[in-house]
Amino acid sequence: MKKIVAFGASSSKKSINKDFATFVASQVKDVDILVLDLNDFEMPIYSIDYENDNGIPKKAFNFKEKLKSANGIVISFAEHNGVYTAAFKNIFDWISRIEKIVWYNKPMFLLSTSDGSRGAQTVLEIAYKRISRGNPHEIPIFSLPNFYDNFDNQKGIIDKELNDSFTKSLKVFISNLG
Repeated sequence: MKKIVAFGASSSKKSINKDFATFVASQVKDVDILVLDLNDFEMPIYSIDYENDNGIPKKAFNFKEKLKSANGIVISFAEHNGVYTAAFKNIFDWISRIEKIVWYNKPMFLLSTSDGSRGAQTVLEIAYKRISRGNPHEIPIFSLPNFYDNFDNQKGIIDKELNDSFTKSLKVFISNLG
């Protein structure tokens, strides 16, 4: 059975991005889903000095191994001041030191959501530009604005137009999974 790793790129204990990534992964039929919590991978802030003195933390290798074992990756980005959260950026920095191909060229689905009207689009654009480089798959993206108005834990995406757009992106991800 195929496996999807999903996570919200946030350290919030009540992360709507983690909830959203989990929901999206659950829309793919006949897969095992592993939902990661970035709090389980908290490490020292990346610096070359720390790496030279102490090496790469075991938690970075653990995170990277979870990615390697997956057939696909779903990430929903939270936006802090227009960019990645510090928690995600730090993990990204550490895992990029292990191997050059950070995401193993896996099929990916990049998402974002917030309680605002732009749905964290800025960080999604930044993430897409960085993460899509060199990935052989078309990486679909989707931003959900006004999370609390447009999402229900039982029904999913409530707004028809948004749901139609989401469904198109989801189909691309599923097609990439093969």
